[in-house]
Amino acid sequence: MVSRNVIVRTNKRPDPDAVAELQRLGVATVHEAMGRRGLTEPVLRPIYPGARIAGRAVTVLSHPGDNLMIHACIEQCGPGDVLVVTTTSPSVDGMFGELFATQLAARGVRGLVIEAGVRDVAELTEMGFPVWSKAVSAQGTVKATPGSVNVPVVLAGVQVRPGDVIVADDDGVLCVPRLEAPEVAAKAKEREANEQAKREQFRAGVLGLDLYGMRKKLEQLGVTYVDDDDDEE
Repeated sequence: MVSRNVIVRTNKRPDPDAVAELQRLGVATVHEAMGRRGLTEPVLRPIYPGARIAGRAVTVLSHPGDNLMIHACIEQCGPGDVLVVTTTSPSVDGMFGELFATQLAARGVRGLVIEAGVRDVAELTEMGFPVWSKAVSAQGTVKATPGSVNVPVVLAGVQVRPGDVIVADDDGVLCVPRLEAPEVAAKAKEREANEQAKREQFRAGVLGLDLYGMRKKLEQLGVTYVDDDDDEE
């Protein structure tokens, strides 16, 4: 009989150059470039502002209120990875704290995304260890229930497979499928260049109404301009 609870050892990794570009470009630009796919629900928020990461997803499927499998997954993590933790049913318990972050930082892990709670926020912030979570809670957990490591999970509405790229910043959390990463990075760079050209025109006083040809759209939608009667009654 095959166990339903597994720890999968895998060497699947995304292209490192693509990961570096995705991190530089950020969630909003990459999300648009990949056809507005892969963005998690906005329940996952950074514990402190300004963090920006991208890296290989190492996934954990855990029982709510139980962080046993986070302990079990750490030896599967390495430089450039992002730990992704989900639970089998909704949870806001503080499943992760500063001692976990210390272990992960020693292994070169870039950060954590967890669809549950974290604690030790002051210490994590002082360490500069980036975390995106659903909740902040001091509620403790047990270490008693089996789960799985490096299996496909659903993170805030988005499927994440081990080896996919997680991109996270102040705008949210995004998953880029591993094999698509180079193409998405190239498209995102093109979008960045296009946005820079528009930015220069806006600085010169051009309006989006004209640059995007939206005056015609307003006309087609029946929007008309009228002049206000300045005479006061």
